[in-house]
Amino acid sequence: LMVRPLNLPRPARVRWGEGMPREVNGETVELLRESWLVEDRWWTAEPLRRRYWELVSERGRNMVVFHDLRSGGWFLQGP
Repeated sequence: LMVRPLNLPRPARVRWGEGMPREVNGETVELLRESWLVEDRWWTAEPLRRRYWELVSERGRNMVVFHDLRSGGWFLQGP
């Protein structure tokens, strides 16, 4: 039996425009559902600061991406 972590974030290519992601890994964003900020572990040596966006692509695919505000990287969360 192989055990693996679920829902690990994967690096993403994001094109930004008008205050939100406009394209994720070559897929055009049709709709912004929600955006939120997560700030956690501020008491540790490696605090977490991420801005998340729940998006719908032009093909109807639901996507959650986040921008790591410490590293500057973009990531796709979920399947």
